Amino acid sequence: MSGLDQSERFPWRRIAGAAYVPTAAFAIGEGAVIPYIPLIAGDLGATLAVAAIVAAMLTVGQLAGDVPGGSVVARFGERPTMIGAGLLVLVSLALAFFSTTVWMLGAAIFVLGLGHAVFALARHAFMTTYVPLRFRARALSTLGGIFRMGMFVGPLIGSAVLGLGFGVSSVWIICAIGTIVAIVVLIVLPDPSSVFERTPPTTGVLELRSERTGIWQVVRRSARVLATVGVGAAMLALARQARNVLLPLWAISIGLDAVTTGLVIGIAGGVDFALFFVSGWVMDRFGRLWSVVPSLALMAASFVMLALSHDLDAATAWFVAAALVMALGNGLGSGILMTLGADLADPRHPAPFLGAWRLTTDTGGAVAPLLISLLISIASIGWAAGGLAALCLVGAGMLLRWLPRKPRS
Repeated sequence: MSGLDQSERFPWRRIAGAAYVPTAAFAIGEGAVIPYIPLIAGDLGATLAVAAIVAAMLTVGQLAGDVPGGSVVARFGERPTMIGAGLLVLVSLALAFFSTTVWMLGAAIFVLGLGHAVFALARHAFMTTYVPLRFRARALSTLGGIFRMGMFVGPLIGSAVLGLGFGVSSVWIICAIGTIVAIVVLIVLPDPSSVFERTPPTTGVLELRSERTGIWQVVRRSARVLATVGVGAAMLALARQARNVLLPLWAISIGLDAVTTGLVIGIAGGVDFALFFVSGWVMDRFGRLWSVVPSLALMAASFVMLALSHDLDAATAWFVAAALVMALGNGLGSGILMTLGADLADPRHPAPFLGAWRLTTDTGGAVAPLLISLLISIASIGWAAGGLAALCLVGAGMLLRWLPRKPRS
C-alpha cells in the first residue's frame, strides 16, 4: 500500500470532530479573553504592575496543571478529562464574571489556566493515542495552526462585541460560549475509543505517565542540554507569553480603548496564523536555527520599538507596528519548541525528556508576566519592554552557540 493510499484512508474528518473542533472553540474563547484581562483588572482598581500579576495567573495556572494532568488523563481517559476540564473552565469564567476584587479575579484566571492545561494534556494524549505515527507530525502541526486561528478570531470577536456597546465583562460570556461548544461536541460525538484503534506499542496516556515518572531523573541527566538549549528556547516561550501580557498593558498605558486594543491584537494574530506553514517549511528546508533565531530577533526588535516610542506623539502607530512585527516573529517560530524537543529527545524513549523540556520552556513562559510586573514596579513599562528585548537577544545567542545543527537520529 502506498503512502498516498494510507494518507487518503486515514479518517481526518473523525479526528477533526474529536480534537480540532473542540480545540478551535476553546482557542477562540481564550483569544477573546486574553487581551482584556489587564483592562478588567484595571477596572477593579489594579495598577499596571498588579494587572500584570493578574494576567500572569493564566500561565501560572497552566504550569500548575501540567503536573497532575497526566495522572488525571491516565485515570479517567481522554474524552472525560476534556469534558471535566471544560466544566472547570466554566466555573472559572463564572467566578471571573462576578469578581468584585482584583484578587478574586486573579484566582479565577488561575483556575482558567488550570482548566486549559488539563484540556491540552488530554488533547495531546488523544492525538498520541489515536493518530498513527506516520500522521502525527501533520496532525499536531495542524492542531497548532488551529490554536493560532483562535488567537486571531477570538480578539476580533471580542472587539466586535465591545464595539456594539456591550461591557468589557462580555468577553467572559464569549469564552463561555466557546467552552460550551467544545463540551457539547465532545459529548455528542462518539467516544474516540470506539472509532479508532489505539496506536501500538504505546499510547498517549502511557507517554504522559512516563513523562512524569522519569522527569526529574532526566532533568539531572540532561542538565547541560536543558541549561543551554533549553534555557535559550525558554527565552522564546518567555517572549511569547510576554507578548500576551505586555500588548494589552501597553494599550492601557498609552490610552487606547478596549475595541481598538482587541482589533490590533486580532489583526496581529492573523499575521501570526498566516505564517504557520512557512515556519515548518523553513525548518525543514534550512534548519531549526533559521526559524528560532529570526523569531527571537524580530521579537527583540518589536520590544525595542515599544520601549522607545511610549512617550511619542505617534505612540499608537508605533504600537500597531510593534504588534505586527511581534506577530511576524512569533509566526516564524511556529512549532519550533515542539520540534526542538523532538530533535533532542532519545528517539527510543522520548517521553521523559519531552516532559523535562516542557517543564523548562513552560517555566520561561510562567516567569514572563511576573518579570513584567517586577520591572514595571521598580522602573516603568518602557524598561520592561527593554528588558524583554535583552532576554530575547540572550536566548538567540545561546541557541546560536549550543543548538545542534542536525537533529538527533
